[in-house]
Amino acid sequence: MAGSIRVLSVVSECVPLLKTGGLADVAGALPAALATRDVHMRVLMPAYRSIRWRLEGMTEVFYEEDLFGGAGRVFAGTIGGIDMLLLDAPHLYDREGGPYSGPWGDWDDNPQRFAALSWVAARICRQGLRGGWRPQVMHAHDWQAGFAPAYLAFGGPTDVSSIITIHNIAFQGWAHVDLLDTLRLPSWEFHPGSLEYYGGLSSLKAGLVTADRITTVSPNYAIELMRPEYGMGLQGVMASRADSVSGILNGVDTEVWSPEAEERPYSFDHLRGKMENRRVLCEAFDLEVPGPLVIVVSRMTHQKGIDLLPEVLPEFIEHGGGVAILGAGDSGLESAMRALELRYPDRVGVRVGYDEGLSHLMFSGGDAVLVPSRFEPCGLTQMYGLRYGTLPVVAQVGGLADSVINVNPASMTAGVATGFTFTPTTADAMSGALRRLLQLWNDRDGWAQVQRNAMRHPVGWQASAEAYEALYRQILR
Repeated sequence: MAGSIRVLSVVSECVPLLKTGGLADVAGALPAALATRDVHMRVLMPAYRSIRWRLEGMTEVFYEEDLFGGAGRVFAGTIGGIDMLLLDAPHLYDREGGPYSGPWGDWDDNPQRFAALSWVAARICRQGLRGGWRPQVMHAHDWQAGFAPAYLAFGGPTDVSSIITIHNIAFQGWAHVDLLDTLRLPSWEFHPGSLEYYGGLSSLKAGLVTADRITTVSPNYAIELMRPEYGMGLQGVMASRADSVSGILNGVDTEVWSPEAEERPYSFDHLRGKMENRRVLCEAFDLEVPGPLVIVVSRMTHQKGIDLLPEVLPEFIEHGGGVAILGAGDSGLESAMRALELRYPDRVGVRVGYDEGLSHLMFSGGDAVLVPSRFEPCGLTQMYGLRYGTLPVVAQVGGLADSVINVNPASMTAGVATGFTFTPTTADAMSGALRRLLQLWNDRDGWAQVQRNAMRHPVGWQASAEAYEALYRQILR
């Protein structure tokens, strides 16, 4: 029988401590999913001001005297069932605001703040923690941990392997070349084949060129990132390392996101609760919708395709549909959604912001969920939709394409359709998908079959955990 594997996961956020996006969900779900496969994962992240109180009762297991302007200490403890390592460096993390920015924008010293996280990760890999624990694999996530594989590689021979996962290549951790020495990076590595990136530095590129393996959060995204329209300047780096790139689709926590666990529970065998949830959802948004009720739970950004909704939704609404929208972001897009609500007060409801409880009600009561992203590394929204029988209507990009089986004659005959896909991400293509949704809505037997297909579709972490375990074992030294 294969032995256990020790893995250090290096992240900037993790559920249940702190979340700004899907990275936190993945970081929080992986340890438990991997534990069933004999992989012991510890998660290293900064002790930001909002979570420093968690240090009480934890044990100091690592000390760094000079961590980019001050001392740094790592404390170990179990939080929410996860073996956490919190890096306490008050000069870097004890600040008002979020993990990446304060009241006036991004922190100017973000390169140093997250280089510190990476530096400590590499040091733990080499010398271990007090008590003797030392990883066999370091798993870095996104630009915030991008320098970790670089520090490990540039520090000389090591028996620890490294992986970096790209959650969103749009964020690359750029830094000015003048910081090369400050960030403790070797000057002889500043060339296009290594650290140099358009005249500066990129922590993400540093990780991509030095890690033993690269993963992305869906197989399709791994392919897309080697093309100019998706690679965002790093497509050449990705193509040059094609043999070392794997796409592993994210999963969702099926205990947290479970229609059987909601206030008005239901399952694919007993859907009465979903009809009741739809009634409650319509009351919450003050809607009267004779046809399908579509939900949108999203950041309001151009990337998410929200700007297309004012052009697309009127036709859908005039054919009986309704829309409940929850999200925040670009002020112009927020105003555009409110304008839709004013134009169709009985068919469109908008809540600006984010409300976890309301989002659960929306997935429980919605008939379909719209995800018109221009690019989407993985996406969790469509997976929540599948889990709840809220049929996804998605752009055929990234992980959306990997997780939704389009309704068409072949997939309906085979009995495998789970939602609607469209390409390209344009108003015309999205309108076509919504027309197909309306057509299926009028075929109640067909709709019920696709709904049950969606709810049976596996969206948990089992397959992903198996793939990560296999990858860790492949690169063990």
